[in-house]
Amino acid sequence: MVEVQERKGRPGGGRAARVAARAAALPDDIRPIRPGMESNVLNVLTETQVHQIHEAALTALETIGLADAPQSGIDITVGAGAILGDDGRLRYPRALVEDMLAKANRDLTLAARDPRFDLDLRGTRVHYGTAGAAVNVVEVETNSYRHSTSQDLYDAARITQALDNIHFYQRPMVCREIADNLEMDLNSIYACVAGTTKHIGMSFSDPSHVAPCMEMIHMLAGGEDKWRARPFISNSNCFVVPPMKFATESCQTMEHCIRAGMPVLLLSAGMSGATAPSTIAGAVVQAVAECLAGLVYVNAMVPGFPAIFGTWPFGLDLRTGAMCLGSGEQALLSAACAQMHRFYGLPGGAAGGASDSKLPDMQAGWEQMCSNVITGLSGLNMVYEAAGMHASLLGFCLESLILGDDIIGQAQRCVRGIEVTDETLALDQMAEVCLGGPGHYLGTDKTLAWMQKDFVYPTLGNRMSPKEWEEVGKPDLVAAATARKHAILAQGTCQVDPATDRAVRERWKIYFN
Repeated sequence: MVEVQERKGRPGGGRAARVAARAAALPDDIRPIRPGMESNVLNVLTETQVHQIHEAALTALETIGLADAPQSGIDITVGAGAILGDDGRLRYPRALVEDMLAKANRDLTLAARDPRFDLDLRGTRVHYGTAGAAVNVVEVETNSYRHSTSQDLYDAARITQALDNIHFYQRPMVCREIADNLEMDLNSIYACVAGTTKHIGMSFSDPSHVAPCMEMIHMLAGGEDKWRARPFISNSNCFVVPPMKFATESCQTMEHCIRAGMPVLLLSAGMSGATAPSTIAGAVVQAVAECLAGLVYVNAMVPGFPAIFGTWPFGLDLRTGAMCLGSGEQALLSAACAQMHRFYGLPGGAAGGASDSKLPDMQAGWEQMCSNVITGLSGLNMVYEAAGMHASLLGFCLESLILGDDIIGQAQRCVRGIEVTDETLALDQMAEVCLGGPGHYLGTDKTLAWMQKDFVYPTLGNRMSPKEWEEVGKPDLVAAATARKHAILAQGTCQVDPATDRAVRERWKIYFN
């Protein structure tokens, strides 16, 4: 009855008009969610446990140390105070670690080509994005997998550009049609840059590739000086091979990137029970110790260089040896890492939002939401692999990337939390409605105002009644995501100007269109 009366009182408007109004972009001042909202409401560790993990990590660095550093890394860190043992392992006195922690960059903003998308990583500001090196694309229309290509990487970047809640684009797929590794690195960079103006994360398959790739990056930036002023690509660097060993070539790559002015993600990705201790606490200790070693390395080279503390311990199903990224244990691992980042006051990142499911189904939904919410509530600066990733990092799905935008929207609403003010306590609304008013809050001015400020509405999530759902042909969620994918790709344009695009394609072999 209320709904009928409301429609009569709103000529030419009513529900359809309100739906249309909600579909329009909101001004920034009333958006209910936005990149970089702060949160640290969830503590999975007590203060005592945080100190226990810190002390254990320092002990591991002092007594166990790390093996297999390149000679350049040995020279850099020993010169700063590390100790090279007869067994070839580098060990780190506590005073050295504490000194480098004091020098570390805590005021870090990752630039994007479009400054609107810059990522402020101070404090507990939370951002969600992609990551990974999936070797397959999930084809939902045939329920099958195929090898990923540079075109897929470009298409995913174009979709990312159109999604409000995907804040950065770290390369999520490998260009498997390209046999030459240098060509693959060049095409990976260009596919990402051509597809999105958001911040990009990239890795290099060989240290020797950094120089030719920087030539391309300088061209895309408009010159080396402009690149160094706003480095819009960061190096995702697996500088360690857990447990407690350096990855020699990755360390050399990291050194080249630092000299080139490229921010680095110090990434430790041990698997609990295989390459990291089987306990959650032990896996976090090892990841923290390895990343502290990386922090010493970076700051011994260039004090205060922009580096992200990338503790990425992964869960493992010890029954089968399969990764279990969609598990509650994975969510706890990443949340504990976020709490350690807060303890150090360092910009940090960890994994969240990946699924072990092979398709964007109910399993994928619960797995992706679980870790995206928990890591966000923990104040994790960079939630990597937050959308699109399936099959324990082996498959990437464009439809799931789109659906992930809705999932992350709800996660961000949890991150924002609850504002309690005189206005939100709503005593004036209660009095207006209850004392001589209509007896309900539907359609009041304040309800209509707060419905935009306080609520997040999914783009594809279906909240219809069963009757409405039948009347509109029983829409399927994944089919709707496929339709949106085609619509975005039909409209999406190259984010590089035509003259530069021509110059890039004349200089290098580019595989995608």
